[in-house]
Amino acid sequence: MSTHVEKIAYHAITTLLSTSLILLGIILFIFCKKKPVESEENPSTKNCAHHYSLIDVDAATDGFNHRRIIGKGHLGTVYAAVLTSGQLVAVKRIHSWIVLSHAGLGFSSILKSLSLAHHPHVVPTLGFSEAPGERIIIMEFVGMKSLEFYLHQNSDGASLLDWGRRLRIAAGVAEGVKYLHEVMVPHVVHGCIKPSNILIDVNFRAKVCDYGLYFLAPQELKGLEGYVDDEYWVERMVASKECDVYGFGVVLLELLSGRKSEDGLLVHWALPLIKEMKISEILDPRLVIPFDLKPLVRLAKVALACVGNFRKNRPSIAQVATILTNLNLELCFDSFEK
Repeated sequence: MSTHVEKIAYHAITTLLSTSLILLGIILFIFCKKKPVESEENPSTKNCAHHYSLIDVDAATDGFNHRRIIGKGHLGTVYAAVLTSGQLVAVKRIHSWIVLSHAGLGFSSILKSLSLAHHPHVVPTLGFSEAPGERIIIMEFVGMKSLEFYLHQNSDGASLLDWGRRLRIAAGVAEGVKYLHEVMVPHVVHGCIKPSNILIDVNFRAKVCDYGLYFLAPQELKGLEGYVDDEYWVERMVASKECDVYGFGVVLLELLSGRKSEDGLLVHWALPLIKEMKISEILDPRLVIPFDLKPLVRLAKVALACVGNFRKNRPSIAQVATILTNLNLELCFDSFEK
């Protein structure tokens, strides 16, 4: 009898243990399955722009000390700043008259969206601050000057940008804009591609900045002349990808010639020469004309396609980036062989 009872007890304990193990397995399975989902959500939260109080930004810039100013543009003034964490950043303080005129509706949500951009040729947006009469953008600090500085402001800057570096800058900018146009979700239109919005880091790598900020001053004309196409003015000043490609084409002409855009005069001067294949006549006189003109001829033809066509016939930035990246790779390969 006792043996029969012991057998029943043994089977009961065995069943209980088996059931417990099964339940434990189910719980572990559910827990492990949920973890990757949580880890996938964290990066987007981590990468999203951080909101800083005006007090924090004021402290980081020493009260917006004029000695910390590293740049000025049609949208605002840029300061070098140090956050409480010790990180060196660039702080763009939007001009007060722009804030008061346009209010900057949707500022925080747009900045959060723009802060998701992460690409080697795009300056990251790290944070923002907003208060009555204030709109402030916090960006990664790029340790050197803009392309505008090298081409047009520093007497020694042009010599630092030899033809090889200029081609690499052109390819880098194209890749950065391609990322904004084709990879970002939602797609980002820059609004004003020009040399002052292209920063050059310590390794002479080009980084696109001030992307997607045209909403702050939609009717502002200053700084746009010469870098937007005719359709821009006809279509009530609405930014578009095609308009960005036009601005990029103007940048290519400035890289080739070393001349300023001058409200569109550069395009009118350069296009006839490119069409007649008089490429040597448009090249920057501060640099020695290379023995092999083919890479610069191809660059000039890309510029022609970007600025010499109406929007419907203009290439996409993805097509332009493919051509310039391949050209840059060919030059690197040729240099390696030599």
